[in-house]
Amino acid sequence: LVGSDEGLQQQLAEAILREKKNFKINIHLATSLPLPSERDHLRPRIDLIAFMIDIKSKYSLKNVEASLDHVDATFFLGKVCFLVTGVGRVNYCSVDMNAIWKLGEVYCSPVLFCELELEGIRVATAQRLLRLLQICAGLVPGVSALSFGSLMRNSADD
Repeated sequence: LVGSDEGLQQQLAEAILREKKNFKINIHLATSLPLPSERDHLRPRIDLIAFMIDIKSKYSLKNVEASLDHVDATFFLGKVCFLVTGVGRVNYCSVDMNAIWKLGEVYCSPVLFCELELEGIRVATAQRLLRLLQICAGLVPGVSALSFGSLMRNSADD
C-alpha cells in the first residue's frame, strides 16, 4: 500500500489481515516509492501495488505520480491499482477527478473508490483488494491479472 495517509493505510492493512484467506500475505506500507534498496534481499515477491490517493489532498496525488516513475513497466500489466479514498466528502475534493481517471487509463490499471473511515466500506475494500491480490498472485485458476484488468477497464467504459 503506497500513500501519504499512514493512518488509513494501517487501518486498511489491519482489515485485510483480519479477512479469512487460505494463503499467506505480507503487507508493506510505504509513503512513496522507491522502497529502500538495502532490504531488497529480504523483501518477498510483490504481487500487487495499491496506490492510495486521498481525494482531499493534492499532495497525495503528486506523491503517487512521483512514485509511479519507480515501478517496473511489467507491473502495469495487471498488478497495480489506484485506490481513491475520501469519496464520501466530494465537497472537500482537492484532486481533479479527471487526473485520477487519466492515471488509470495511462497506466492500464483499475481505479477503485472508497471511504476508508467507514468500517463497513473499509472491510468491503479489504475484500476487493484481497480478491485482486489472489488474481495478481496467480491463485485463481484460469484468470490472469492482465485479463482481469482488461475486464475491469471494459466494464468501467460501459
